[in-house]
Amino acid sequence: MPEMHAAPGAVIVISSHVVRGTVGNRAAVFALETLGHRVWAVPTVILPWHPGHGPSTRVTIADQEFQSIIEDLVNARWTGEVEAVLSGYLGSPGQVEGVAQLVTALRQRNPDLVYACDPIIGDGNGLYVSAEIAAAVRDRLLPLATLATPNRFELSWLAGAALETNTAILDAALGLGPSRVLVTSAIPMMSGGTGNLYLSGSHALLAEHRLIDNPPNGTGDLLAAVFLARLLHGLSEERALQMATASVFEIIARTAKRGADELTLEQDTSSLATPMAMVQMRRLLHPGQVRRR
Repeated sequence: MPEMHAAPGAVIVISSHVVRGTVGNRAAVFALETLGHRVWAVPTVILPWHPGHGPSTRVTIADQEFQSIIEDLVNARWTGEVEAVLSGYLGSPGQVEGVAQLVTALRQRNPDLVYACDPIIGDGNGLYVSAEIAAAVRDRLLPLATLATPNRFELSWLAGAALETNTAILDAALGLGPSRVLVTSAIPMMSGGTGNLYLSGSHALLAEHRLIDNPPNGTGDLLAAVFLARLLHGLSEERALQMATASVFEIIARTAKRGADELTLEQDTSSLATPMAMVQMRRLLHPGQVRRR
């Protein structure tokens, strides 16, 4: 009789929900479920589509109702199933506090709980949440996080430093707080490329691929979810980074080829499970090693 392996644990994903499209929870939940995880999905805001497509109704889950949902989750009889929490776009400082309470309560029961914080606060155009929300993410959530996945602008804002080189990005990541930091939109070393830069206690790695112009929204949400899933599966950090980067690049490329305005995840499950895209992996000088000399 074949050996039965324990099913992966559940992941609580807390982010935005769109009716049409593949951003926020729509991207993260699909990726995690495709890779074998049960997902508990908590919406923070509800939108018909991504704001980049034009004006639409926005419903933010009120703090009182959000807090009630958090308390239900803390007290649920199934919390033993949960091995990780992933937070993304948050609609108010009160929601930030709710996420902090949830992670703290779950970690008291399971000290090995993984908390991945995707600090979705802005991009190259500036902050797109209030400074109060951004500061709350910095001060309340990052100190609790096992893994943070900011883009370069977000890391720059959180660290209060200009990040014009990968050395500067690594230094900022080292001081951010979480033991593992994955930075998207890092400085490419290959012409016409872009990269994801990863720092942990063991590694300083750059995963690069060809830059595709005007990619759809949701790539950061997708990368955070896939990288988290690969780490939860027990892959080495280097292999997890390579596979997650390859998956996202492959899906962006296929989406662009189809001319779609949203990531075509439903057609690209093979890219999540077994990506074939080539990714250039580079080992960089770890800032911690530099300082020990």
